[in-house]
Amino acid sequence: MPVVLLYKPGASGAIATQYVARAAPDGYTLLMAAAAHAINPSLYANLPYDSVSDFSAVSLVAKVPLVMYGNPSKGLCSIQAVVRYAKEHPGRLAIASAGHGNTSHLALEQFTKSAGLDVIHVPYKGGSDSVQSVIAGDTDVVFAGADSLKYVGIGRLCAIAVAGPAKLSMYPQLPTFAEQGLPDVRVEGWYGLLAPRGTPQSAVMRLDNVVASASLDPSFHAAVADLGFESSHAPPAAFMNFISQERARWKRLIDRLKIRLD
Repeated sequence: MPVVLLYKPGASGAIATQYVARAAPDGYTLLMAAAAHAINPSLYANLPYDSVSDFSAVSLVAKVPLVMYGNPSKGLCSIQAVVRYAKEHPGRLAIASAGHGNTSHLALEQFTKSAGLDVIHVPYKGGSDSVQSVIAGDTDVVFAGADSLKYVGIGRLCAIAVAGPAKLSMYPQLPTFAEQGLPDVRVEGWYGLLAPRGTPQSAVMRLDNVVASASLDPSFHAAVADLGFESSHAPPAAFMNFISQERARWKRLIDRLKIRLD
């Protein structure tokens, strides 16, 4: 079956999400939702859709582990070094992010609150710019996807810790934050398929079966690994429950930090 990719960028995915929420529930219009789907309800007061009730979950497709990277020339290559520098120089450690409300921003907030640090948040317009800022020495550390491990191999970045619940299969020597005494630093991006509310269950299950089959294919694992992702299938009910849990989890943090993007 041919697949047509329709890009509708803007508002952290809200434009594309609204488009799918209003589409015919026939199983032919799907949303490749990202972690922002569960974060946006706490950042925007008047979203034109509900991230749970307006959709039929199809399948979780992949998770995106976040890694903290540092600039090796500055010697910031361990959590201990980062924390020590930040405490010795309050308000001077510059942590880059891919933008306000992004998972990289929320990860740095978790980190600084858990470690009791006073730092500078430097938001960029995208993950690539934030990573390049650390490589250039304009900022000191950044939370970014595992695809930036390619810069570790050539000495332009050092990998400090992974913010996921487990070690990376692609880089197993990298410790988690929990292993370094900061269990509250836990952020993963993700991608999954959603359909408009009311999509027939038969169509939902047929689509989920396709994703489940792909998740067992080594070539699919290799393809997503090249992007810094890890294949992670969950069927419809489990995926919708995951979205609900993520939405509640991020609401608690965002409300506490008083982050709004309206």
